Amino acid sequence: MFSSTVLLSGLVASVLAAPALEPRAGSCTFTDAATAIKNKAGCSTITLNNIVVPAKTTLDLTKLNDGTHVIFQGKTTFGYAEWEGPLISFTGNNLLIEGAAGHSIDCEGKRWWDGKGSNGGKKKPKFFSAHSLKNSNIKNLNVLNTPVQAFSINSVTNLGVYGVHMDNSLGDSLGGHNTDAFDVGSSNGVYISGAVVKNQDDCLAI
Repeated sequence: MFSSTVLLSGLVASVLAAPALEPRAGSCTFTDAATAIKNKAGCSTITLNNIVVPAKTTLDLTKLNDGTHVIFQGKTTFGYAEWEGPLISFTGNNLLIEGAAGHSIDCEGKRWWDGKGSNGGKKKPKFFSAHSLKNSNIKNLNVLNTPVQAFSINSVTNLGVYGVHMDNSLGDSLGGHNTDAFDVGSSNGVYISGAVVKNQDDCLAI
């Protein structure tokens, strides 16, 4: 288990404050992935309540409006398929992505684990693509049992990641491998604080 506070170069103060929301759209609560993906552009606040994401489908929250607030509520789960993923994807500016009290995002990785990770065997989807984010924050996500690598952070500017808990401890005995928590590349101003990680590979890879 790792409890980490990691500071990468270029942090600016704007990351530390939650982004302001413009009064351009209303609050939306979605209970299925397809509706959320289709209607995301019409919402300033998106609550994902007990979402079941179909197999071989990305919960596509890219190109969100500036200042969108996304809340994971209840239990988020994913259908099974052998594919590359990601299971969840975000892009945007001034986003706040967070988990509500008591929520979980359970990938049920044991369906893919075979001891080979990304080196062979079953094709395993990566979990969370955080690419091309600017002045955004990810807070208090409770992540369970990723099939392989968890957070891919790439081409971001000023991203704060706070209080993320990733528990892949089941993989210790069930064949979890290459379950990196945070893979960071080509980015400026990434701040990771309060992460608690139980996995079978790196906590942070740069």
